[in-house]
Amino acid sequence: MATNGVNGAHSRSAASEKNPSYLPPRFEIRRLEEKHIPWASAVVIHSNMYCSPVWPVCYPEKQTQRALDGFKAADYLVRHQVESGMSFGVFDTEYKFKRPESEATEGAVYWDDISPDATQQEMLDAMDNPLATVALAYDGINALDMEKLMPLIAVLPLFGMLYGILHVLDTRPEESHTPTGPKQFLMRNATSTRQDYEGFGLMRKLANFLMREAKLEGFKAINIECLHDAVAHTWSHPPEPFKAELICKFKLDEWEDKDEKTGEVTHPFKPATQVASKIQVNL
Repeated sequence: MATNGVNGAHSRSAASEKNPSYLPPRFEIRRLEEKHIPWASAVVIHSNMYCSPVWPVCYPEKQTQRALDGFKAADYLVRHQVESGMSFGVFDTEYKFKRPESEATEGAVYWDDISPDATQQEMLDAMDNPLATVALAYDGINALDMEKLMPLIAVLPLFGMLYGILHVLDTRPEESHTPTGPKQFLMRNATSTRQDYEGFGLMRKLANFLMREAKLEGFKAINIECLHDAVAHTWSHPPEPFKAELICKFKLDEWEDKDEKTGEVTHPFKPATQVASKIQVNL
């Protein structure tokens, strides 16, 4: 087996002859494991709290405190998807560790004792592991437990509202996208690239890899909510022979919320101008 992993470790690539990664030799796609849950959580939270076109705009204050709270609250969402066996990450096989204790464990996240006043860069520096990009997913037959998601929604109240709106706008017959057994519909939830790995084209290659892998596993479709133009473009333009279908979308700053008691109309997502969409890729 090849020895091109971090620190010369054996390659753990999830790529195969049937499903190549098409990544430069420096990068490797691996199936995420339990030990990667805090790494993946940090990637998702850092990307969303600091770099997203949605959440830093909706919540510009106390971003680091929100990131730290979100990191703890995201464990269930990330764990559920990692345990599904259909969540993958891109790893940097040439990563240089900042701390010797990180090297001993092949990586770590040091957010437990970080100050709420830490900067975005300090939060990034405390992510000392080779995980560059994640694509989290779970089998639709094993639905998320909304009660266990509530701590994350408490950190980002508009997160719950946004997904609720997309659910309402999805006018498909329930039976057309509701699984009756395993390996029918794959649910994609969390596409994030670590800030210092943006610009390498990793997200698209990982997304295309996941589409091919889902097809090999027997899934017939993938559903994904997109809160970023690049993500929406990637999933709207899948590789042949897959076909994308735009299920619904809305522009955040144009969404009106009306109080049933007072009749007052508000725009809860302003000033965020991002288009939120739901896409299904038929495999």
